[in-house]
Amino acid sequence: MRNPNFFQKFGIRRNIHVFIFLLGVLALMLSISTLSRFYSLSSLIRADAFCNHITNGETQSEMSKAMKTLVRKIETKIKEMKELSLEVRKHERQEYIAFLADILGVMESMQRFDETHQYMQGSGIGVAHPLSRTTQHRDEIAEFFLIEEIRKYVKIKPNRLGKQNFMGANGTFTSIGHACFSMKKELEEYMDYDVGDFCKDDWRLAQKLMVHGCDPLPRRRCLSRAPQLYSKPFPINESMWKLPDNRNVRWSQYRCKNFTCLANNNTRKGFFKCADCFNLTNHEMPRWMKLVPSGPDSNLTSDFLITDVLKIKPGEIRIGLDFSIGTGTFAARMREYDVTIVSATINLGAPFNEMIALRGLVPLYLTINQRLPFFDNTLDIIHTTRFLDGWIDFQLLDFILYDWDRILRPGGLLWIDGFFCLHRDLDDYLDAFKALRYKKHIWVVVPKLDKDSQEVFFSAVLEKPPRPF
Repeated sequence: MRNPNFFQKFGIRRNIHVFIFLLGVLALMLSISTLSRFYSLSSLIRADAFCNHITNGETQSEMSKAMKTLVRKIETKIKEMKELSLEVRKHERQEYIAFLADILGVMESMQRFDETHQYMQGSGIGVAHPLSRTTQHRDEIAEFFLIEEIRKYVKIKPNRLGKQNFMGANGTFTSIGHACFSMKKELEEYMDYDVGDFCKDDWRLAQKLMVHGCDPLPRRRCLSRAPQLYSKPFPINESMWKLPDNRNVRWSQYRCKNFTCLANNNTRKGFFKCADCFNLTNHEMPRWMKLVPSGPDSNLTSDFLITDVLKIKPGEIRIGLDFSIGTGTFAARMREYDVTIVSATINLGAPFNEMIALRGLVPLYLTINQRLPFFDNTLDIIHTTRFLDGWIDFQLLDFILYDWDRILRPGGLLWIDGFFCLHRDLDDYLDAFKALRYKKHIWVVVPKLDKDSQEVFFSAVLEKPPRPF
């Protein structure tokens, strides 16, 4: 028989104690139910259940810790309540309310934690992405590939402690380009490495994947290879107009094996879009500083001077993007006018990114496939040359121009520099530019003289309108 003092000690608190005790039992039942879901029998049926079980070990460990914390809180509080006197005070009621709210908060966090961790289950019974309106299983993406590193990368990484992070998400959702699935063999070759060891010298494979739509690529847990005898870059007052040290580039994947070869343009293959870009003295240095006619017998030119463009918005052009094939000369020249330019390019047959960085400028290794990594309405100017040409699909050009419009601030300048196309396609391309309804500051069409006027260059400086609504 129970001690009669038991009820005398608790008095009118008995109902509260019973309620909290039942709540504790409910929490324990919830923990058993939740853990049973993680240890479902179906996870043992799959061939890779052992590896997935190891991955889920961390999940179950965190869940177990959370449950133990909850039970410990309930037990401690019940013990404290047993030691209370018979008097019931208002602040004690508030304490009980706060305690119950604390328990409910933990249980809600555990519920979110459970929902997110279902993605990491070893069974094939995954759930959809939290924002998905379909029942497609997230784990099917990982199961498509055979290389374990790809599987680990694409699976959702739940936050520790089961709480939302500062970005408001319950996990990290790493992504790869959709075309990676059609380039499975190449991607698995790219991701086949020893964790913590040196990566293979396979940047060309990586760029091939990026150019063909496997962009973004997954991160890798291996050490990138560097040149064997890396030399410190030249001082900034020398590096801008001086060929870098050859030891600072891995040359194994190029026809030329040094910068002198590139400057002399001995091969004339591999980087035809910018065949003279490494000739800093004769070709690069005069660009945008002197007007170059399209032919010896003509005074027509599609080039604009930097000074003329900056006069359009005096003092307003401070930061921008150069989306071109080149060695950063546009950024170097704009730097002289206190304008910071990021140069976006890829290595088409030559080390363009290394060259830009060694000159003391900022390279952005980016293909045409990606949405630009800048926030809306932030840049003062976008410049492009030797990149947007008549090869580009009209719809793709639309997507690119609207993305540029997104990051260009109201009143910002879009500088189209030497857009090359067939004369018969000119009106169609011009319609794409006109669709943005930018203000025209400079607009010129120049025939390409060596092609009997069948090909033309188009250049323009356009201003983005305010669009307040």
